[in-house]
Amino acid sequence: MPKLLVVDRAGEETTVEAKGGLSVMEAIRDAGFDELLALCGGCLSCATCHVHVDEAFLDKLPPMSEDEDDLLDSSDFRQANSRLSCQIPFSDALDGIKVTIAPED
Repeated sequence: MPKLLVVDRAGEETTVEAKGGLSVMEAIRDAGFDELLALCGGCLSCATCHVHVDEAFLDKLPPMSEDEDDLLDSSDFRQANSRLSCQIPFSDALDGIKVTIAPED
């Protein structure tokens, strides 16, 4: 099963096993990370699933949509590697991806 490395806001790294077909947000939420609010449930309307993606994996992600870009613009913690985790489909190709939960706005 592919693995996802999650860094919480305290800087602690946890390895999560997740099934393909979920979004990165669903994998993190299902693993019990309360810091990732995901208030809209993945409907691309809230940006509470903001993560910073390890740069080694950025080129493996689908392109960012205009809506995702607009939502990330509302964050004071946006970086070049910012993504909404609900918009990242998790698959074997992303095995080992490392994401850091962004600070809360």
